[in-house]
Amino acid sequence: MATLLGIDIGGTGIKGAPVDTRTGELIAPRFRIPTPHPATPEAVAETVAQVSEHFDWTGSLGATFPAVVQHGTVRTAANVDESWIGKDAASLLGAACGAAVTVVNDADAAGIAEMEFGAGKHRHDTVIVVTLGTGIGSAVFVGGTLVPNTELGHLQIRGKDAERRAAESVREREGLSFKQWAKRLNEYFAALEALLWPDLIIVGGGISKKSAKFLPLLETRADVVPAQLLNEAGIVGAALAARVS
Repeated sequence: MATLLGIDIGGTGIKGAPVDTRTGELIAPRFRIPTPHPATPEAVAETVAQVSEHFDWTGSLGATFPAVVQHGTVRTAANVDESWIGKDAASLLGAACGAAVTVVNDADAAGIAEMEFGAGKHRHDTVIVVTLGTGIGSAVFVGGTLVPNTELGHLQIRGKDAERRAAESVREREGLSFKQWAKRLNEYFAALEALLWPDLIIVGGGISKKSAKFLPLLETRADVVPAQLLNEAGIVGAALAARVS
């Protein structure tokens, strides 16, 4: 099926749209509902079903989730309600939507989209997609193949999870200038490079719209470029994950 529904489950909003998986284009305007609080499995499943119903969707679909997801089951809860741990998200969301649902880590979904249609297109070396937002997400590709659930935002930098020092939310909360924030990002990217020696780093998340303010301040061996799909990456990647599942 060329057209699939992609739903991006985030900390503040749950949004979706039908995607032409041959081109990566949304074929209808995005529909967004605020994420329920607390974001319990039942509440999130109901909201996802509302997004699906908005499009009168009856076929299979894909959904991102901000946690480690193994074979449809949630394994961590760094940025979601802890009641998700151990839940079969694919079955839960599938029951709510009345359709087969493929669930994938949110950063992995963004990476899948960027590799297919964005800054990573035609790259077959080692590529890391880093999403800077509430936390730091990562997606690693070797020879065009995803290494799932890398969770490299939890690397230890100065005794803290990297995302607690260098996420976009930290820059906003601490009032860091882009120059100050770039110093923290340089520490983080240096740690990534020491581990994986990527050829390309793609920086995503909403802040990538302002990449000109901080990418020139980064000092890396690898090429660093902004993501191209911006806020649509999760939706597109979710649909692509459903296509290949």
